[in-house]
Amino acid sequence: MGAMPASVVASLVDTVPRVRPSIVAVGTFQRTRNPSFNFLGTGFVVGNGRLVATNAHVLPKVLAADQLETIAIAIPGDNPNSVSVRPATVVAREDGRDLAVLRFDGAQLPALSLSDATVREGQDIAFTGFPIGNALGFSPVTHRGIIAAITPIGIPQARARELDPALIRRLGSDPFRIFQLDATAYPGNSGSPVYEPDTGRVIGVINMVFIKSTKENVLNDPSGISYAIPVEFLRAMLARL
Repeated sequence: MGAMPASVVASLVDTVPRVRPSIVAVGTFQRTRNPSFNFLGTGFVVGNGRLVATNAHVLPKVLAADQLETIAIAIPGDNPNSVSVRPATVVAREDGRDLAVLRFDGAQLPALSLSDATVREGQDIAFTGFPIGNALGFSPVTHRGIIAAITPIGIPQARARELDPALIRRLGSDPFRIFQLDATAYPGNSGSPVYEPDTGRVIGVINMVFIKSTKENVLNDPSGISYAIPVEFLRAMLARL
């Protein structure tokens, strides 16, 4: 991808510091474990400042309840090795769109605004999260790119035998449209907010498993293409709360 316009780069310089305080790590906490916090993905604060949006697939299928394992968020501190862990509970989950909302207790955090503007192919975007988890400490990382395409989540393959049952159900029931990004995200970015570089308003949620397995399940070598779920679906979940 070519260089971004200087105006976009300049606006990001101002926007990123406003976005970073809203980015949290999502995982599980178990006091007797080392490390006690197990990173699973990225989340971002929305709503009343005590809600976190992320991907549903980021959440564990089973918790070790007998060992007091709980869902938790980790809030980055002033340095990459300083985090504050808070327990969280799932208050909304929609596996069909791979979105979830958590609620945590304690002091509110700055919430990101959700955009209601029309997203267009070619527009500039940025996203912030934890691309490689806590390998280098919990320090949010920002990437930038454009909306490369707005496409249906399911792309039918040439031969029916290449369609797995899950893909067939998804194509038949609700082939909603998603954002294809000209930007590289990594598995730890799952749940990261995709936002407008000049305003910081969220337009989508990075997804690195659910969508990629659908659209690229016949590729021997998965591409560097990234995908995001439109924020309209998250906005609808929050409205139901």
